[in-house]
Amino acid sequence: MDLFEYHAQKSARSSSPLADRMRPKNLDEFVGQMHAVGKGTLIYHAIEKDRIFSMILWGPPGCGKTTLARILAGETLCHFVHFSAVLSGIKDIRSVIEDAKNQQKLFRKRTVLFVDEIHRFNKAQQDAFLHHVESGLITLIGATTENPSFEVIPPLMSRCRLITLKALSSDDIAVIIKNAQKDKERGLGNINLIIEKDALSYLIRIADGDARAALNGLETVAYLVINGIDASKTGSPVHITLQVLGNALEKKALLYDKSGEEHFNLISAFHKSLRGSDPDAAVYWLRRMLSAGEDPFYIARRMVRFASEDIGNADPNALGLALNAMEAFKFLGHPEGELALAQAAVYLATAPKSNSIYKAYGKIKEAVDGYGALPVPLHIRNAPTELMKGLGYGNDYKYAHDYKDAYVPQDYLPEKLEGRLFYAPTDRGYEKTIKQWLNGWRNLKKNAKTQT
Repeated sequence: MDLFEYHAQKSARSSSPLADRMRPKNLDEFVGQMHAVGKGTLIYHAIEKDRIFSMILWGPPGCGKTTLARILAGETLCHFVHFSAVLSGIKDIRSVIEDAKNQQKLFRKRTVLFVDEIHRFNKAQQDAFLHHVESGLITLIGATTENPSFEVIPPLMSRCRLITLKALSSDDIAVIIKNAQKDKERGLGNINLIIEKDALSYLIRIADGDARAALNGLETVAYLVINGIDASKTGSPVHITLQVLGNALEKKALLYDKSGEEHFNLISAFHKSLRGSDPDAAVYWLRRMLSAGEDPFYIARRMVRFASEDIGNADPNALGLALNAMEAFKFLGHPEGELALAQAAVYLATAPKSNSIYKAYGKIKEAVDGYGALPVPLHIRNAPTELMKGLGYGNDYKYAHDYKDAYVPQDYLPEKLEGRLFYAPTDRGYEKTIKQWLNGWRNLKKNAKTQT
């Protein structure tokens, strides 16, 4: 095919974007979300038995919410209405309700009302659906990227089933791209398009589980490459390289492989920069990973782990701040949420360091593995029944709050481990205070044992 005829044929066929043209028409074409649409699921049975129910589809952008709603309506031959919560109001809702009544009366058709971004409707607008959903006049399918527990009113939620969708996996995105690459009717199959392996991996990474983003990126680079081909080379393979992809998407495709050496090199550099108290290097490596398409939640999880492993109780606030950064990114997304990750990285890098918790937990694991399931000492066992009390459960237990400073010398470890010390706090940060307390308590226990 003449590559320069591609756009003319595309215009004649459809002017819609590739992502819209490649939208699956049925469950057989649907990629991913098998936990929600696979055999044995509620949705699978609903389509099979033609008993569509009202539901809220909750998931990230590009995971298939709109597509799934269209499939549900199409495969059950219902009257389908696509409704945008961003552009519509109460007047539009009333119009849809009247139309649904006519569909039921004149054609005996049920109406499936798909409300995109339903979280943008206020309480009054959501209330307007309640009676009609309950009466069965309309089957409501709401789509939202926000937690419906907070954004959808409880009465409406109680009338709908919640279907949680996930960001598409890398394998799912790869299948979607290859389908578009091969499809001659709706996709780019009439072009001899060859996507090099590293370019495909990069396109998958920057899509970040979003099928729409992946197909938009593919269409953009295909358009630019086709328009840059010499007319004399028409019919030749069209190669998409990593450099071409980066230029087309105006992003520098940095050398990075999420499953290869460079992935581990960069996360290692980031972790060691945090441990070495170098905020400049830490944020540099953070940005390198984000620019290359690393999953931001992977980075956030590593920071949460770092807060316990390398800081611990030297700064107890570090763990909370790392978790808050992850939540902030979940709330804001790219690019605004990246600043929260950078803030956490700087805080962790400059916090006092201690691996005492990490070392203590390692020693405890060794003790558990080495000694097995040692019995719980009788005096600290629970004794809810008279039989247990008669067996000595809870005997001689000393309630700490009955003693000075809420401390009393008493053994809590199994007999074979009595006297073993696992946790050794440092003199850095808050652990210095913890160390002073522990030394005092341990001395009291030592003196009590000497006196007995």
